Amino acid sequence: MRRGRRIAIDVGDARIGVASCDPDGILATPVETVPGRDIPAAHKRLAALVEEYEPLEVVVGLPRSLSGREGPAAAKVRTFARELARRVAPVPVRLVDERMTTVTASQGLRASGVTSKKGRSVVDQAAAVVILQSALETERVSGRAPGEAVEVVI
Repeated sequence: MRRGRRIAIDVGDARIGVASCDPDGILATPVETVPGRDIPAAHKRLAALVEEYEPLEVVVGLPRSLSGREGPAAAKVRTFARELARRVAPVPVRLVDERMTTVTASQGLRASGVTSKKGRSVVDQAAAVVILQSALETERVSGRAPGEAVEVVI
């Protein structure tokens, strides 16, 4: 397992959840929810978080269908991740499978007593935590960085 903090991002239409982990990659925690409707402003805020946290890498959740296929949402996230990679270079950006993370996050919030109205503001952060925990576990088990690298196009 590589040592270093990571940041995870759950890209949504309205909100972008952000999580980070400790330098040992043991525990993922929520950071904030970035408004997602203004993409340039969102990229600017995410780049500032990358500068602040100095992560080893940024992990972006890639939405796929249960069958593993990619649809319009995945294409949108790929475009988002490419622009983010350009902005935060030389910090690498990786895409990881995020199937069921929002569902898992919502169930966890409900189980802890968070109402659906209050949960809307934090479900994206919780989903980013689930994405990051999954990526960390994948790396622990496989010994390789999770997901696929996003190529930086200048």
